[in-house]
Amino acid sequence: MSGELSPIDKAKFVAAKRAADYVEDGMRVGLGTGSTAAWLVRCIGEMVRNDGLRIKGVPTSTRTAELARDVGIDVMSLDEAKWLDLTIDGADEFDGDLNLIKGGGGALLQEKIVATASDQMIVIADVGKEVETLGAFPLPIEVIPFGWQTTQALVEETLISMDVLGRSSSLRMNGSRPFITDEGNHILDLHLHRIGNARQLSLVLNQMPGVVENGLFIDICDAVVIGYGDGRVEVRDINEGTIEQDRLDFVETDNLFTDLAD
Repeated sequence: MSGELSPIDKAKFVAAKRAADYVEDGMRVGLGTGSTAAWLVRCIGEMVRNDGLRIKGVPTSTRTAELARDVGIDVMSLDEAKWLDLTIDGADEFDGDLNLIKGGGGALLQEKIVATASDQMIVIADVGKEVETLGAFPLPIEVIPFGWQTTQALVEETLISMDVLGRSSSLRMNGSRPFITDEGNHILDLHLHRIGNARQLSLVLNQMPGVVENGLFIDICDAVVIGYGDGRVEVRDINEGTIEQDRLDFVETDNLFTDLAD
């Protein structure tokens, strides 16, 4: 292939490349799921092959685990690792406080467990994922299959008293069958349009029987690395209160681009 990337892929790539700088020798690193996180896994794989980087990667999905092994990263389970130095993952939306909606790829449960078990969580995203208020992206919740329609009805009823604009939900499908997560559960996507109080909504959803976890990541993310289509990168660190800007030059024929079957 030519190696010429679309602006959106370029944005994802430069964010991933910049975030790979956080990874140091000997670390235990949570590896996210999704198209932007896949770029990161390839970047780290290149560092393992070319620079002799030695890390243990803890993947947040079977998809990520396969890719990590393919590019030469030493993979271990969270139970083996116990605690992580760092997790790097994408997001479907992030706001000014670095609160996130995640789970567009269906891996939110493992992603949240891994991110919470890390000293630091870095989010990588293209600039299109930044929002004033969370909620335009449907909020995924993972529910157990038993009685899922009852759970759905309970969730929709509860949303009446929440600060949200929309209250409909839909079962996520995989063709003609329900989508099944790595943990064997279903996903309900909540079409809320706007979430006024994400912290309250997250707590209320997780108190419901049948709901395993929700895709709101509150006070978990420490920094976001934002990629732009022209190669610019911005790093916002919520703890330091700093914003750094940078531009990454990269060779279009980089060997990372040769296997883009994401």
